[in-house]
Amino acid sequence: MPANDGGRPAVAGTAPLLGAADIRRLAAELDVRPTKTLGQNFVIDGNTIRRIVAAAHIDPQETVLEVGPGLGSLTLGLLDAAKHVVAVEIDPKLAAKLPDTAARLRPDAASRLDVVLADAMRVTELPQQPSALVANLPYNVAVPVVLHLLEHFPSLEHGLVMVQDEVADRLAAKPGSKIYGVPSVKAAWYSQMRKAGVIGMNVFWPAPKIASGLVQFTRHEPPETRATRKEVFAVIDAAFAQRRKTLRAALAGWAGSPAAAEDALRAANVDPSARGEVLDIHAFARIAEFKQPLMA
Repeated sequence: MPANDGGRPAVAGTAPLLGAADIRRLAAELDVRPTKTLGQNFVIDGNTIRRIVAAAHIDPQETVLEVGPGLGSLTLGLLDAAKHVVAVEIDPKLAAKLPDTAARLRPDAASRLDVVLADAMRVTELPQQPSALVANLPYNVAVPVVLHLLEHFPSLEHGLVMVQDEVADRLAAKPGSKIYGVPSVKAAWYSQMRKAGVIGMNVFWPAPKIASGLVQFTRHEPPETRATRKEVFAVIDAAFAQRRKTLRAALAGWAGSPAAAEDALRAANVDPSARGEVLDIHAFARIAEFKQPLMA
């Protein structure tokens, strides 16, 4: 395979990727059966991998973080596009096999892959600082994983994650939408998120019962506020704990009383009779600020 100026293999549509037979063979060799506990659904379609990599807009000089590489379907595509890939895998068998798969199918790129055996929800250090996140995330932990990584790795400038389609809609939802909620607002603290496509069920093994959605994000600066991220997130959690309540009622426990909640809301120029689903991240940050004197 020809090399480009960056010293890595050039992207080629004909580069070998893992198909259904390859995935099943690798799983049989390792005596691995995909589990719901770990949210394991392996991509078995090369065209889907190429679509994900293309939609991620990876710069040839980037280090990409992949979470849950599994048997390596997406990893190979990322090695074709990026300078370096850091793959975080929680399953010891899969983590041990991945370097071998890369060496066999991408012999010139295997040295550009780091495999980290860890829980992505707990990892806070990596061998290299990634600038992009591209991952097929387990459905059951997708939102907390994304928020954890954005918090602990400020080097992440952009990314593309594949999640349950309903979760993708929630992450990308805007204020005023019925599906706008905690994931939407907390994600907006770190980045701008948008829906980038839908992936069908038949490109996975085992096939999930629902479609997957692609979410693309670009990091931006958090709101300018005297409140900390933790304090702002506490307001968000309280506001959506009981969606049907007005903010005056929903934030009563957080503020200490309904009257204190109303004072904080009015000071933040927010209607106390409004509900959390109409506020953007900047409004939540303003509310968190005006509780600071009460906490002193």
